[in-house]
Amino acid sequence: MIKRTHTCGELTLDNLDQEVSLNGWISKSRDLGGLIFIDLRDRYGTTQIVFNEKNNKKEFEVAKKLGLEDVIGITGKVINRPSEAVNNQMVTGEIDVNVDNLCVYNESDNPPFDINNRFSASEEHRLRYRYLELRTRELQNNILIRDKALLATRKYFSKNNFIEIETPILMKSTPEGARDFLVPSRIHTGKFYALPQSPQTYKQLLMVSGFDKYFQIVKCFRDEDFRSDRQPEFTQIDIEMSFVDQDDIINMGTKFIQTLWKEILDVSLPSKFNVLTYHDAMSLYGSDKPDLRFGMELIDFKDYILDSSFDTFKQILNSNGLVKSVKVNNADSYSRKVIDELTDWLKEQYSVKGLAFIKCNDGENFEGGISKFFDKDVQSKIINDLDIKKGDILFMIGDKPKVALSALGALRLKLAEKENLIDKDKWAPLWVVDFPLFEWNEDHERWDSLHHPFTSPNFEDIKQLESNPGNVRSLGYDIVMNGYEVGGGSIRIHSKQLQSKIFKLLNIDDNEANEKFGFLMNAFKYGAPPHGGMAFGFDRLIMLLVGSKQIRDVIAFPKTTSAMSLMDDSPSIVDEKQLGELNLSIKEKK
Repeated sequence: MIKRTHTCGELTLDNLDQEVSLNGWISKSRDLGGLIFIDLRDRYGTTQIVFNEKNNKKEFEVAKKLGLEDVIGITGKVINRPSEAVNNQMVTGEIDVNVDNLCVYNESDNPPFDINNRFSASEEHRLRYRYLELRTRELQNNILIRDKALLATRKYFSKNNFIEIETPILMKSTPEGARDFLVPSRIHTGKFYALPQSPQTYKQLLMVSGFDKYFQIVKCFRDEDFRSDRQPEFTQIDIEMSFVDQDDIINMGTKFIQTLWKEILDVSLPSKFNVLTYHDAMSLYGSDKPDLRFGMELIDFKDYILDSSFDTFKQILNSNGLVKSVKVNNADSYSRKVIDELTDWLKEQYSVKGLAFIKCNDGENFEGGISKFFDKDVQSKIINDLDIKKGDILFMIGDKPKVALSALGALRLKLAEKENLIDKDKWAPLWVVDFPLFEWNEDHERWDSLHHPFTSPNFEDIKQLESNPGNVRSLGYDIVMNGYEVGGGSIRIHSKQLQSKIFKLLNIDDNEANEKFGFLMNAFKYGAPPHGGMAFGFDRLIMLLVGSKQIRDVIAFPKTTSAMSLMDDSPSIVDEKQLGELNLSIKEKK
């Protein structure tokens, strides 16, 4: 074997005339008759090596037979490239290595896709050969940034006196909203461990134990429906602190994100992040994770509807619904076909009844859509109030608040993308606070935790817990970046009495509470300090830092949206012997 003296990403004119050794994979090969040029690649970069028939016929003949992705080692002398061949886009673009010795470590089959162009194959195909896709420059860069971010994370929390403590992977099943992944016990027949959705209860117990500042970079597991920014197993930066309030954790989280962006991107984020209440975020943007890189705030259309003759929207308002609008400037491109396509999309994805609109073609009057339901005076008021100009269009949705806001939030984003309003180079961090403690489950006619049952109510609202639980705010908070939730947490309940009251409001009786959370409730009897914390979605942070919209791009071996690994064909069938050892059998679906 040839021991490398340098990597394929570091040789420059400073190394001219030096004898060097390189190892790597063949990325490109060009046979020009008496000369063969090969791009040799490793994770550090690419170096062009040259085989000259006149100087070394033996190695030249071997080189003629080399194929893409063959693994080789070479020794040779560093020479300068002709001026016309210099590539200023590469660190090594001013030099070549004239090969004296060649060692072929392994020949490769013809690669199933072009590794120099990963999008030459479908994502499904690339995932089957993920180890090859990981050779691409883009994914290697993503993984290297992930590594750098891991180091920066540990450095930041260590510097701020946090202790890294590992919590169990095999734990008690305590569902937190999503389904648990269960692991059967061989020794304890009929009993199961669960893989953690988060280390929530353990980190609270660590606070009871006296470790006042804990952090962990931890694998978590959730058996839920998936999207491009979700995976069944994911990594989060988990933290917990004692003797703190909400502001303390928000300040800590702000400084961490500022540090990470500076360390990885050399970007200085604002000294203070914007803060919105949950109510304002939903009212203004139709989302609890709004993208603030552009405006286009939602407009309350209630008063204009009440002054109109449009009975459909009036009925919605009389039924405690809402009607809000989004304005698009200079909307000449919005033909009837485009509007119909938007309407169909909203109906299909967000179950709205329709999309109404009015368009100002002359700067003085509205035309089209539902404009006939507004008399001239109301139209003039809308134009003056909303600063309507010639060519502007107003889209309106009326429905139940949850449906309307969800649809309007999605429409706002879609319209912003269509109008190129989003500055791709801008960062807009945001804290969302004052979430409701509970949300009403219409299907089961009960209150559910919006976050989890350990979240403390706002102390000002505790008196409403029994009389008006829907009005109780939590001491919960999310951090949002460019429309993505990248972290969330809360001040926790540390009182056994208050925790019991919350369980009862969630229809968790004493027996169920003791069965699921008795160990935590018992711990609260022995001096639990006030505490709180949060978790950052590490994969999602890296996705943003590398500029991707797919979380799979920043995980070495991800699953598909159906939670499968195409590369190793998991999940897979296990044999009867393994099932027998666990006292399990497979029930056939009918």
